[in-house]
Amino acid sequence: MNRKESKTGKIAVFFSCGQLSDIISYQAFTFLIFTFYYSVIGINVGLITIGFIIWSIWNSINDPVLGYLSDRTHTKWGRRIPYIMIALIPLALIMFLLFTPPKSIGITNEISNFVYFFIIIIVFELFYTMYSLNLTSMFPETFISKEERIKGNNIRQVFSIIGLVIAFILPSLFISDYSDPQYLNQYQSFGIVIMIIVIIFGIIFLKFGPKEKPEFKDDYRNAPAFINSIKTSLKSKSFMWYIPAEIANWFVYGMLPTIVPLYGKFVLHIEDTLLISLLLGLTFISAAIFITILWKPVVKRIGNRKAWMISMSIWILTLLPIMFIDTLILGMIVFFLIGIGLSGSLYIIDLVVSDIIDEDEINTNMRREASYYGVNALFLRMTTVLVFLAISSVFTSVGWAVFEPENITPEIIFGLRSLMFIFPAIALGIAILSIYKYPLDGEKLSQLKRELQIIHDKKKSSL
Repeated sequence: MNRKESKTGKIAVFFSCGQLSDIISYQAFTFLIFTFYYSVIGINVGLITIGFIIWSIWNSINDPVLGYLSDRTHTKWGRRIPYIMIALIPLALIMFLLFTPPKSIGITNEISNFVYFFIIIIVFELFYTMYSLNLTSMFPETFISKEERIKGNNIRQVFSIIGLVIAFILPSLFISDYSDPQYLNQYQSFGIVIMIIVIIFGIIFLKFGPKEKPEFKDDYRNAPAFINSIKTSLKSKSFMWYIPAEIANWFVYGMLPTIVPLYGKFVLHIEDTLLISLLLGLTFISAAIFITILWKPVVKRIGNRKAWMISMSIWILTLLPIMFIDTLILGMIVFFLIGIGLSGSLYIIDLVVSDIIDEDEINTNMRREASYYGVNALFLRMTTVLVFLAISSVFTSVGWAVFEPENITPEIIFGLRSLMFIFPAIALGIAILSIYKYPLDGEKLSQLKRELQIIHDKKKSSL
């Protein structure tokens, strides 16, 4: 390993510490928030869906605005770091407050608990987006060349898998039954631990992580007005072919952990929360293995576009047995295999976004990572609404709008299976068709990289 590769690796490790706070907080939210408020707090699935629809409308303003502000910010710490500093402590504190609704102090009125649920997810989203959008926006700028991105992304995704395993396994060490109201206090203990973890890794990133590059320090001067910024992003053909695939992938990312606690208990007949968490844990352990031994060399050989289509096809095939299995052992095998296709998407998706941002810099002569990730986040959060619309429609149609664990029918079992396979398979099929039309591939991408190098050399020479 030469000196440059060693430096890239070190930077990637500290960058990835910041991402641990991002991954752990959001995936703990995704994994537990529905089961907690539906089965433990007792809010009707229809009300939860309404809450997330309004939350999505809020995101249509929150995410692009934060991205726009970040691109126009100029401080001695850079454009992104100040927002990460502001968001870290509130985000960590909210991880505890998520699990302290009025019911935790004896107020059982459904409306009171729903109002709390609605307010806390809005506040969570504000500070999570402020932290995550700015952290993620630093990746394409920090790792510019193809070699740096592949190495940096490899390390970053290994840390991402670690964060996912923590988010899915750690709750089982504190919570005896994810769907039993008597264990509400155990959720709060878990929230305190997550709060501490988020703070620790966030501070490590801020202390030792990468700083923003000086050649891009004046890019904020050319940042377009808010509406023009969104229009410019949406005019990118590459970005618009990517968006349906992103929505589809994040729909599956959101659906699987949301339904697994109920699927594991009522379909696979698993009573131990550790074993339920281990289902997802095995998926991401598998993903960590296949990122290194499979997708890294495949991406190098055939490029992001073709590799992503292959990974999503494999993902559909490995999800299929979910419709038929009904035991713990089969569940463990199937969820391990799911990691093969999943890992491809995890590894490739940010490489694709980075290429789109590079293309935009050629067209605008400035780095607009946060604007793209802001618009990107707007579409990404829409997937949560799609997830809960799917869950609400299925649960309502099978007679499970209100959680009744003693009344499990064959229709409910089929509903849980369909949410775990049929809906994700349709979404991934749409994603494959979209990425088939994605243009940044082969010689066109190589030419883009050559033009980008010329632009960066000019910016460096002006320092």
